[in-house]
Amino acid sequence: MNTQVIHNAELKRHEIWLDGEKVGHSDYSVRPGELHLVHTEVDPAHRGKNLAGIMVQGQLADIRENFDAKVVPVCSYVVKYFETHPEVQDLLLNPIDQAAAACQIKPKEN
Repeated sequence: MNTQVIHNAELKRHEIWLDGEKVGHSDYSVRPGELHLVHTEVDPAHRGKNLAGIMVQGQLADIRENFDAKVVPVCSYVVKYFETHPEVQDLLLNPIDQAAAACQIKPKEN
């Protein structure tokens, strides 16, 4: 499985390509000093391959390297990704609990 995550600045999204075929994307909107990650989707024919996780991981790596902005996760998938990957929570504008509450996601119990 050969994957590649590409930033498509024109469409304000990161895309995941699998063996030369675009199979998903994660859209964002821009506000001063902020990137709002608003929607993530993967082609249903390719679900179950962790492609959304690979895409969000690549997206956050690109944001860390190439953007001077903090992240506001709006998409519930991205919120869950942040909850389970504390190593990227420094990219967040606000604590992950606020994003989870906004998405009406119950906090993870310890």
